[in-house]
Amino acid sequence: MEIPAINLKAIVLVHWLLTVWGCMAWLPVSFGWGNFSVLAVGVWAIAQRDSIDAVLMFLVGMVVTILTDIIHFGIYYPLSEFAAERGRDVFRFSAGMAILNLLLKPVSCFFVYQMYRERGGEYNVNFGFPSVSRNREAYQSIDQQDESSSPANPFSQAQDNKPGVRTY
Repeated sequence: MEIPAINLKAIVLVHWLLTVWGCMAWLPVSFGWGNFSVLAVGVWAIAQRDSIDAVLMFLVGMVVTILTDIIHFGIYYPLSEFAAERGRDVFRFSAGMAILNLLLKPVSCFFVYQMYRERGGEYNVNFGFPSVSRNREAYQSIDQQDESSSPANPFSQAQDNKPGVRTY
């Protein structure tokens, strides 16, 4: 079964709208700053269509905001019970949109990961740390040296037994 192609612009637009609606009533400023900064990286990923780094940073940012959104909801949701009666509908709408935003983020992460792979990203994410590889097919054993495959010795003497020029 083939995965449908979702446009990165649609993902950023939907999360931007849900973040704006989620920030209307009860969430702290840190919620907005975190989500809007990740969406700015998403705009960068839209602008540079060939950049693997932009998509990877957007993906990592989305994963991090999933965790921070859960923390924000856990800390600030109980405070909403003290909201005024007239603001209760705004609170319900804002909370619903923020929760919907959180529920859509894993799906968006899946599609952003597919875009990362389409742009040439590796299956395994490499953060630049050195790793040990077990692939030894490209190496030649020193026990089995062929005379025909050995490179010419650059330090050998010339044919008339004069010392050769050594370059270092």
